[in-house]
Amino acid sequence: MAHHSNEPQVTVLPPDKEKIKKLWTVAAILGAVTAVEFVIAFTMSHGTAKTFLFVILTIVKAGYIVGEFMHLKYEVKVLFWAILIPILFIVWMLVAFVYEGMKMPVFN
Repeated sequence: MAHHSNEPQVTVLPPDKEKIKKLWTVAAILGAVTAVEFVIAFTMSHGTAKTFLFVILTIVKAGYIVGEFMHLKYEVKVLFWAILIPILFIVWMLVAFVYEGMKMPVFN
């Protein structure tokens, strides 16, 4: 049987243990924040504090995901702030709308 020189050669690399460790660390952190969310969901009564905690924890998880998986935490700080500042304004706006909406009388 003749050996064909145009056949691709497959090289199997050993797993990168550092990357695997990093992925497990990210999964553990996201799992811990999610576990805190579940504890809050099933132990706190409904109200503004519970909603506020959920918003904060959601922002923390979203920021961590963007930082890790979109590599934003490794980018130039100007890019980071160019994304973070508009998000902070949007969150501030939503909180203000909810607060103002809660002050309005309810008509039956």
